Amino acid sequence: MEASCLELALEGERLCKAGDFKGGTAFFEAAVQVGTEDLKTLSAIYSQLGNAYFYLKEYGKALEYHRHDLTLARTIGDRIGEGKASGNLGNTLKVLGRYDEAVVCCQRHLDISQEQGDKVGEARALYNIGNVFHAKGKQQLWGCTQEPGDLPAEVRDTLQRATGFYEMNLCLVKELGDRAAQGRAYGNLGNTHYLLGNFVEAIKFHRQRLSIAKEFGDKAAERRAYSNLGNALIFLGQFNTATEYYRKTLQLSRQLRDQVMEAQACYSLGNTYTLLQEYEKAIDYHLKHLYIAQELTDRVGEGRACWSLGNAYVSLANHKQALHYARKHLDISKEIGDRNGELTARMNVEQLMEVLGVNESDLSPSSSEFEMQGARPKFTKRNSMDSVELWKYSSDKNGENQDLESIPRRSKSQLSQPGKRKGYPDSQSSDERPWLDSPLDSDDITVQVPPPVPKLGRDPSDEDCFFDLLSKFQSSRMDDQRCHLDEAQNGEDAENAALNDMIDPAFTTSPQTEELFDLIASSQSRRLDDQRVNLGNLPGLRITHNNLGHLVGEGDHQEPSDDFFNMLIKCQSSRIDDQRCSPPEAGPHAPTVPDEDFFSLIQRVQAKRMDEQRVQLPSDDQDDPESPDPEPPGGFSS
Repeated sequence: MEASCLELALEGERLCKAGDFKGGTAFFEAAVQVGTEDLKTLSAIYSQLGNAYFYLKEYGKALEYHRHDLTLARTIGDRIGEGKASGNLGNTLKVLGRYDEAVVCCQRHLDISQEQGDKVGEARALYNIGNVFHAKGKQQLWGCTQEPGDLPAEVRDTLQRATGFYEMNLCLVKELGDRAAQGRAYGNLGNTHYLLGNFVEAIKFHRQRLSIAKEFGDKAAERRAYSNLGNALIFLGQFNTATEYYRKTLQLSRQLRDQVMEAQACYSLGNTYTLLQEYEKAIDYHLKHLYIAQELTDRVGEGRACWSLGNAYVSLANHKQALHYARKHLDISKEIGDRNGELTARMNVEQLMEVLGVNESDLSPSSSEFEMQGARPKFTKRNSMDSVELWKYSSDKNGENQDLESIPRRSKSQLSQPGKRKGYPDSQSSDERPWLDSPLDSDDITVQVPPPVPKLGRDPSDEDCFFDLLSKFQSSRMDDQRCHLDEAQNGEDAENAALNDMIDPAFTTSPQTEELFDLIASSQSRRLDDQRVNLGNLPGLRITHNNLGHLVGEGDHQEPSDDFFNMLIKCQSSRIDDQRCSPPEAGPHAPTVPDEDFFSLIQRVQAKRMDEQRVQLPSDDQDDPESPDPEPPGGFSS
């Protein structure tokens, strides 16, 4: 017996609740193929299919089904369903980086929830709007050269708007007694204050997040809280306390069998021990990071680990091992196309070869401990890390556990002070972007640009053919815009006729003008028709006499409100954005390296100080804390 649409949908829902989203989508798609005349059931299937594809990171399909859900909800007059569908659309658009459209959809969800008195929906909408502004502010930070807390006005305003919505969400979920939602709000408030440079505030919120995570036994949230606490404590100079939190992060990552998070914890521990100048421990953790990065084939992470290991070995005056890892860093930078990393590694290799008194010809590719195939190292115990130029933080190691409220904000001069220089310059690859992977300053790198290649000659006949073809197609457009004026018998009559046309009101009702208006009306009507809802295009919908009344209801004759048209204009504006040139890609993603790389930020701050001391030579011709805890796009409901 063939399964009904509802039976297939219920099985899909069961699989999704069990975490099998791929299997769940198969059943939901089968339910759509079978089809149903029950509009409520079909709307629920659309919503759940969109949710499932969202978790599978197939955002295009998620967007498609959430739009189907929104269309159907509006058609049948389901205001609560319309609000939920708008919220799900907003979450998906946020992930796709379309923040302005996402805000419109989430605001629509908020307005409907408040209109219907739906407190739970209102809290979720406030949370989602906060997430959109948080993600937008974080994206705006890419490329910023300012230090933490010294942000451009636009970025600061965006992040402060995020905190405003999170605080409203927190007040509402406290009123509802939803402790789990309170935990998410605390975590996101901590993340946003971290980006704003309010580290004491960030620690306060992350500790509350940690408390609620322990209350629920949520190990993943507990791990995130420990990691975020460690990141914030670094900027307060409390390195020893930060290492304790990072070690707890590492322990929980191993319990959860999450290798990516384990590698990130090792990376953070290696950098923190470097700041403490405990190079032996730093090397141990960087080797663990390298090993996991190799297992996960994260070449960017491998390069970062090799760069860190080379710096540590320089600090221990072990220049031979430092050269070994510097050469490996150079090879990986070439492989992944990291130009800045390649320049940094090449400079380090040259300086180390000069110290050791060797030439390139003296070095054999197979003389190191790397294997020839895949260039994977043998995982043996090393002695230490490399000379990342270290800055001594003026922190009180004995007072690291003092009350946070009494801790003053570190000034820029106190945050990091240049210490004794042991090795080669402290620069790093472009994938080691500070804090939010900001690019290196242009002053740090000198690049020789090859002379421009002369353009190839082109046959003039090719251009003639192109212009002939262009004129043929464009001529019809130009003809449509011409005015057909009656020819006058002589020059004087022509002048009088033109003047009469200008002053005669009857001209506006001439046959030519009527034809023009008819042409405009017909053209614009086709545009409007293109935006009308075609219910026949909704997959799985069976139109019968039972549901026809719902599809063509009394509301169909009502003119849409101004809010609807305003939302439509904002959404349509994205069509123009689709034609814009995309910015250059940020480079390969490194899953084993945290997004919020405090170590890179510290180096960037020091680099700016060095730049201020540079001498301008005369020229011949006079320039991830982690992401907020995501809330599911919408719960599964039938």
